[in-house]
Order: sequence, then C-alpha cells, then structure tokens
Amino acid sequence: MEILANYGTLLIGVAAFFGLLMAIGIGANDVANAMGTSVGSKALTVKQAIIIAMIFEFAGAYLAGGEVTDTIRQGVIETSLYASHPETLVFGMMSALLAAGTWLLVASFMGWPVSTTHSIIGAIIGFACVSVGTNAVDWHSIQGIVGSWLITPLIAGIFAYLIFISAQRLIFDTDNPMKNAKRFVPVYMFITAMVIALVTIKKGLKHIGLHLSTGEAWIVSIGVSLIIMVVGYFYIQRKYADDDLVDSNGYAGVESVFSVLMVVTACAMAFAHGSNDVANAIGPLSAVVSTIESSGQIAAQSQIAWWILPLGGIGIVIGLATLGHKVMATVGTGITELTPSRGFAAQLATASTVVLASGTGLPISTTQTLVGAVLGVGFARGIAALNLGVVRNIVASWIVTLPAGALLAVIFFYIMQALFS
Repeated sequence: MEILANYGTLLIGVAAFFGLLMAIGIGANDVANAMGTSVGSKALTVKQAIIIAMIFEFAGAYLAGGEVTDTIRQGVIETSLYASHPETLVFGMMSALLAAGTWLLVASFMGWPVSTTHSIIGAIIGFACVSVGTNAVDWHSIQGIVGSWLITPLIAGIFAYLIFISAQRLIFDTDNPMKNAKRFVPVYMFITAMVIALVTIKKGLKHIGLHLSTGEAWIVSIGVSLIIMVVGYFYIQRKYADDDLVDSNGYAGVESVFSVLMVVTACAMAFAHGSNDVANAIGPLSAVVSTIESSGQIAAQSQIAWWILPLGGIGIVIGLATLGHKVMATVGTGITELTPSRGFAAQLATASTVVLASGTGLPISTTQTLVGAVLGVGFARGIAALNLGVVRNIVASWIVTLPAGALLAVIFFYIMQALFS
C-alpha cells in the first residue's frame, strides 16, 4: 500500500509508457495483418493503407474499444487474490505490458505476424503464476479464449470461402462478368457497411453518450448502409461506363471494380481491429490506473480513465506508420496470391468475425482470424494455391509467442519488484 501511495504518479506514468509501447507493437504487427490483404492485392498502396488504418483504427479504438477491455483486465486472472497486495497486481500488469510490447516489436522488426492477444495473455499468465500461483489464473476463462483461437479462424475461413464462392457464381462465372460486377458489388458494399455500422451505433457510440435501442440501431444501420450502397452504385456506374476499356474476358475490369470495394472493407477491417485489439494494451493499463487511483482497492468494475483509449489509438497509429510495412508484406503476398476480389472476401470475413467477437467481449486473435480467412479463399481455388511453407512458419511463430510473453513477463516482474520494493 505504501508503495502505491508514495510512487502512485510515477507508476501511472511508467505504466502509460508501457501501454503506449504495447499499442505501438499492436500497430506494427496486427494492424499490418489487417491491411496486408489490401496491399497484397494491389487495391491499395502501402501509403494509402496506412492513412486509412490511422483514421479507422483510432476511431475503432476510441469509440468501441471498451467492451473487450473488461475481459482482458478481469477475465484472465482472479484479481481478488491480490486484494491484500495490490502493488503486486500493479507490478504484474506493468510487466505484462512491457513483455508483450517488447516481443511484438521484435517480431514486427523481423516481419513475423504473431498474435498480440497471445502475447499479452501469455504475459499475464506468466506473472500470475510466479506472484500468487497457478490458482490465480482463471483457467475456465482461458479455455474460452483458447477455444476462440481455434474456432474464429475456422469461422472466418468458412465466411471467406462462402463470400468468394458467391462472387464466383454471381460475377466471374457468368456471360458478362463486368455487367454483373457493377450490379452486385454495391450489394457487397451494403453488407460491409451493415457490419461496421451495427457495431459502431449499437456499442461504440455509448462512449459519446448516445444510447440507441436494438431496433433503432438496425434502422440507422440500414439507412447508412443504403446510402453507401447508392453512392457506390453511381460511382461504379460512372467510373466504369465504358465496357470497351475492359479486357476481352472482363476479369481485369471486374477486379478493378472490386478494388473500389476493397477500400470500404479496409475501413471496416481497421475499425473492427481497433475496437477489439486496443484492449490488449489498455486492459492491463486500466487495471493499473484504477488500482492506484482507488488507493489499492481492486474493483470488480471501474471506469476507464478518459486518456487511456486515445493513448491506445495513438500508439497503434505510430506502430503502423513505423514498422507496419514489414509484416504487411508477409501477410499480403506470402500465404496465397491475392486479387482484389479474393482480398475482399478475406477482409469482409475477418471484419465480420472480429466485430462478432468484440460484441460478445471475447478477445480473439486478429492474426489467426485473418489467416483463417485467407486460407478459406485459397481453399476455394484448391490446395495448390496455398504456400504451405509460409503457413507453417506463421503457425510456428504463434506457438512461440505465448511462452515468450510469459518468460519476458516473469523477468520484468522480478526487476520491477526489485526496483520499487
């Protein structure tokens, strides 16, 4: 207790820096995963992808990032066991942030697409086991989270497969692909807009004091999505009015139409990612701040300080702009050859899965979700379309991540105790 009273302001400052470091790691690694399909399919340049991600990642983190935070902050360990020694929880969460942030920055520098969720949860488990014991870990909650790591890539893969097959049937395998692309791509825009509008209006806008019922949220979401669909329809009709400019088979023109759609799905993916994965940085930071500000009282629920969500959003943007291009190259071109139509299927499937998980408060791995979606697109074209060597290396990096986070957290935890005790 005395440590928190004497060094409270210093600890919050250091924890904020560690949280920013973690958010930078998220931006460098996971956001690059989210935007990699857009860049790999050449629908967006790296510079365009970074600008889009900066805007929508920050919006997702700030508007809709609070729901998952409670799961990371409270669901992984039994915080009540630290009631008599709250400083141990503070040191542990700070160590977890530093450990996960360090590992993510190393992985990003090497171009390895790893899971930020694995990193922070592994780090939290690591310090909990050495500080209180294995009984401090909420293993039932961990089972649900681990289960999501297996289920969400499968769900995303199935979504992506179905979306890509629908595009094949409705557009590519028809007598006039270009005509059908101009007809159906606005419909895909409507679906994409619905996914993002629902989570924004129903959950995100609570942060700015706007509360809508489920029915009102659906009505507004449908209205916004219809506007986007109509604008998209007229834009595509005008831009691609001359069908003679298209290749004889029509596929080049069709893919260029999907490039327009990829911009919409890239925005949706960035927002969905920001809403889910910012919790990996601000969850432990929120635990530290609330514990110190309440003089060591570990509350079951606490208000997230006003500056924490923006801090997470800013860190994500910095990470993406500085190191994001390395992992973007691995994901965008390594797993399978992507075109705008294939990238769209993977992105929409990933965004839908991440938004679904974020709405239920389940912290999932965006990396694994996206890889599952890209695999789904690849399977739609046959197993030969996949670079299994790259997939194997990616999976190996996932396996290493959790113990790496745990080991680093244990080391940093003992250093932190030695410095302040």
